[in-house]
Amino acid sequence: MYESNKNEPIASLTIADSICNKLQTAIVEGIIPSGSKISEPALANQFGISRGPLREALSRLEACKLIERKPNVGARVISLTRQHLVEIYLIRESLEGLAARQAAKNMSDKELNEIDVLLDKHEQHIKQDQSYYQKEGEMDFHCRIIKGSRNNHLIEMYINDLYHLIRLYRYQFGMVSKRVPRAFVEHGQIVDAIRQHDGELAQFLMTRHIRSSRRTVEKMLDEHLAISD
Repeated sequence: MYESNKNEPIASLTIADSICNKLQTAIVEGIIPSGSKISEPALANQFGISRGPLREALSRLEACKLIERKPNVGARVISLTRQHLVEIYLIRESLEGLAARQAAKNMSDKELNEIDVLLDKHEQHIKQDQSYYQKEGEMDFHCRIIKGSRNNHLIEMYINDLYHLIRLYRYQFGMVSKRVPRAFVEHGQIVDAIRQHDGELAQFLMTRHIRSSRRTVEKMLDEHLAISD
């Protein structure tokens, strides 16, 4: 299932934290494929840990909506479907559009300058690899805008309920596409609108950006599912 060095040190966080992070990354990047069964004994053996911390890690992954657990069936990585994708991205349009509007009112010049630096790094990566990979958290443009909204309920809803699902679809189907250069340009336009404190324009641009991304990811997912069938 997932190759791991049993002797690799698990440091800084708790064992459950570390295992959750490793499995989370493996699922998002498709190393553990969608729909695949999770074997607790196999994972406990691979990581060299007891079942207690592993079950705690799996509970967190279930809370992130990355795995599903059913009585007498066990745990599986969620399956990627067109309906699931559309539902998530429609919610993204609303939440991230609102976040951009609020960010235009609340983000500081310092924060916007930091996003400019971040986008410079993204541009270099795109030129080198022809892909648009954004690391989790502060290296993620969308996460920065969400947090810049200063709306705690919106932030909690996005980070706790949607973020890792969004990253899963983005990583596996949106990171490498013909739309990558355009998506980068759109990020810059959104920042410009926020800097001008034009909340209406920032919301419009973000909503349109997410909608365009959905269409790209949707097309690539359809092609993937057609090949799988």
